[in-house]
Amino acid sequence: MKKLHMGPAKCSLYLGDGSERAEYVDQDYILHKLGRPHCAVNIMYTYYPHDKEWPARISEAWKDKNVSFAWDYPYDDYFPYDVDGQPFRQMQDIRRHGQDVLLTLTLDCGLTDDELRGIARQLRPFGRMMIRINHECCGNWFQHNKRYTYAQVGAFFVRFSGILRQEAPNIRVIFCGGWGKEDGHMEQEDAFRDCYAASDLWSCDTYLALHYGWPYDVAEPENVQKSWKCDSVQKLVDQFTRTHKRACELSGDVRPMITAEFNTDGDVTGPRLQGESVVRFAHYWRDNKVDWFRGISLYQFRDRGRLGLEIEDPNNKAVGIEQPMLKQYRDKVLHDPWFMPEMTEGAEASFPAALRWGGSEDADGVAIPVHFDANPEFCEMTVEQQIGLMVELNGKWFYKAPGTKTIDLMSAFFDKPLSGPCDMTMKVFAPPADGVNVNDGSVDWDVNYRAVLEKAPEMRIRYVPMGIVG
Repeated sequence: MKKLHMGPAKCSLYLGDGSERAEYVDQDYILHKLGRPHCAVNIMYTYYPHDKEWPARISEAWKDKNVSFAWDYPYDDYFPYDVDGQPFRQMQDIRRHGQDVLLTLTLDCGLTDDELRGIARQLRPFGRMMIRINHECCGNWFQHNKRYTYAQVGAFFVRFSGILRQEAPNIRVIFCGGWGKEDGHMEQEDAFRDCYAASDLWSCDTYLALHYGWPYDVAEPENVQKSWKCDSVQKLVDQFTRTHKRACELSGDVRPMITAEFNTDGDVTGPRLQGESVVRFAHYWRDNKVDWFRGISLYQFRDRGRLGLEIEDPNNKAVGIEQPMLKQYRDKVLHDPWFMPEMTEGAEASFPAALRWGGSEDADGVAIPVHFDANPEFCEMTVEQQIGLMVELNGKWFYKAPGTKTIDLMSAFFDKPLSGPCDMTMKVFAPPADGVNVNDGSVDWDVNYRAVLEKAPEMRIRYVPMGIVG
């Protein structure tokens, strides 16, 4: 057995899970469908606690009103933040499954410093999470742009970012602004100049195709409002390149660029062609080995329209209908080495084994050798210990909850059967069992979670069925 370090991918992949267009889907389901965890999962919330409709979700509070556009509400139609235990239960679910949290939060720029400090303190136990504050801030559709000037939105971002640095320095801040223009400047540059230096990552949201009039009209050629658009991969590549160049000039530093929302809308292209351009966009950064472009967040896993790997069944919102793009994304992007975390084996290890979880791009686990005489008919792992584990075997990831003893690993061999005897490595990591870091007095408690795997997992591997029905 060897010590094993998990480091960042060349380009990380994030996945949106829930928004104004969809419900949150449990991470167990997503892991089984996709076969490996993402670097981070993006959840979207809003916080306008002083509005008279609060704390209701605004589409519920205004369900009898005449609304003709997705953003024609008093505040944004995301899930209300800090209501009924959300988003904290979702954040725990995400982290238990070996992923970081990417919290998109639209919030009232009139909130006081004390209110913002309260938010920061709530988020500190969630490790190296990322927060995207009042995104798409060069637009005119969100409430932060309707109630405040661009300069006020920019000043609020810098203020909240500074409070996060003081109260929760483990959190990375994302600035989601506008594009770099062909004249060498940025959209709304004067208003947002200081935001680039106040953030850790820069983002622009973009869709190769998007039906932005959904769900109030249909994307058709004769749509006189032209509420849909379609762009080329090269156009977006050029926009990202200009934007990163100017952001470096404004901040005086070089920082990573990501796209925190990205997809091609099947409302425009149809479901069969939807995934092809997504794959081409991802492969551009891989093939050109662009080192400053560091993340793609696919919007989203399940969608009521056609912006998801699944469509929500209109008869039952708990059921998803897989789209052709799911297989394309899973096989050609998610499992491409460029987008996967780097694994580095170290010195020999023994039990009890000390494990450290610093996040999905910085974790220490163990690499356990497993021998197979042939393709198995049964493959199970048993760990009696009350510990949460993420386990990879034959390219497929599995989750063991603290209260679970045995997990079935056979699905690792359904699509990738062994052709003969084989020595494999089982990778084992221990993310936070409850999804949070506990302040135990350690100087780095808010970054590193530590656990001990007391003994080797027990493996049940069989090569023939127990019986064959005649």
